[in-house]
Amino acid sequence: MLKETTLHGWHMDNGAKMAEFAGWSMPIQYRPGPIEEHRLVRRSVGLFDVSHMGQLLFRGERVAAFLDSMLSNSIAALGPWQSTYALLCREDGGVLDDVFVYRLPDHWMVVVNAANTAKDAQWFRAHLPGNVAMEDRSDETAMIAVQGPHAVPLLDALTGGKVSPIDRFSAAGLSLAGVSCTVGRTGYTGEDGVEIFLPARSALEVWEAVLAQAQRQQVECGPAGLAARDSLRFEPGFPLYGHELTEEISPIQARLTWACSLDKEFVGAQALRRQVDEGVSTRLATVRLSDRGVPRQGYRVLHQGRPVGSVASGMYAPTVDAYCANVYLPAPLARTGTEVHIEIRNQAKQAVVVKRPLYTPAYR
Repeated sequence: MLKETTLHGWHMDNGAKMAEFAGWSMPIQYRPGPIEEHRLVRRSVGLFDVSHMGQLLFRGERVAAFLDSMLSNSIAALGPWQSTYALLCREDGGVLDDVFVYRLPDHWMVVVNAANTAKDAQWFRAHLPGNVAMEDRSDETAMIAVQGPHAVPLLDALTGGKVSPIDRFSAAGLSLAGVSCTVGRTGYTGEDGVEIFLPARSALEVWEAVLAQAQRQQVECGPAGLAARDSLRFEPGFPLYGHELTEEISPIQARLTWACSLDKEFVGAQALRRQVDEGVSTRLATVRLSDRGVPRQGYRVLHQGRPVGSVASGMYAPTVDAYCANVYLPAPLARTGTEVHIEIRNQAKQAVVVKRPLYTPAYR
């Protein structure tokens, strides 16, 4: 039986098309459709129910050192209320998950992908020292993302101006509609905005308060489903686990060396340093198709008529008005300007490797 978020009834009542995702019944799109939802986030504000994501809480005197030894980025350097993106790796450098880490006043929170929550929790438990405790709070926690150029002003109106002072990749404890929340200036769309963590039982109250505030402020705001979330993360080059990242793909291959503090020791660091020194045989590249056609995951990529790689993610990218794909290619071919073809329904569609990202995040 599929899990349901506490907003499931609202989604159904408001015309959402639901589908299974990582064991959850999730809204894929609403009546406007994913392209319009994508454009809404780029021009104003979109509201996402991402309560399927997992939240692992850590406490203890040595939490910072423990997480620093487990995750690729510099975790111990985080100050109170700061956050960062990081990778959880195997010893061979393969990626178990990509996560967000928040340092909060009395604990640390690691936000993991829904499909990997149980696997990640088991991996952490297998490495936990005696002076660190971990608690899986995923079922008790709701997560709402409010994203777009008008997201922060909208939430400022709801909180009396308390959101805009939060720096990017920082967080604060705020009251929204009378509900105590952790509000992080983070997101996965390429737009400014926040991610709100709150008790699952209060999700509907806060969700409707944001929509009501938008109506009072005459700010264009509406719900967006996972299809729009996928295209929004795709354009700025953010990976999706199970596509650009897997246990067989390393951060070096995925162009995520920037998220690896290779001057420290963590699980997989030695293998990743070796890959940097010796080079990798395959690398991620983004291609833009000259012909119409949706390049699905797993489709073959051809160069001079022979198979050389495969598609990790592919879709129509509304902001650039083109069909595009993230592909894994032999490293020498993963360079801007390389001409390739993608097999789509037994037809070879012409494409070219383009500069990444397709869309520069608005907060850069």
